[in-house]
Amino acid sequence: MEGKTEKSGEAKAHARYTRIPPRKARMVLRLIAGRGVEESLRTLRAADVRGARIITKILNSAVANALAGEGTMKIQSSDLYVKTAYANEGPTLRRFLPRAMGRATRIRKRSSHITIVVGLRKTAKGEK
Repeated sequence: MEGKTEKSGEAKAHARYTRIPPRKARMVLRLIAGRGVEESLRTLRAADVRGARIITKILNSAVANALAGEGTMKIQSSDLYVKTAYANEGPTLRRFLPRAMGRATRIRKRSSHITIVVGLRKTAKGEK
């Protein structure tokens, strides 16, 4: 997993070549996009899908990048939210399954590149 802080109050984490199809990863990412980090982690813990475990690791990495990258500014994970979360298609492994009469069927084992960006929540005016 890679990560770096882009803009002020924003951090991201990548997981490349993850052996989960992008369609299934997007299904899980839709559950957490726009929510607070703590709420997202609770949702992923309760989700009974294979991709939730991988995405939990990426989200934890993005939060760690945000907390480490801000330097003097004191931020807590409760101040962060999932700004964007997306899964792009990675390379596809092609395997062949033998069929009747000497034929073969192609099996596509898809992979994905998953990115999660976390940002600071905007506080109401007057609050510090």
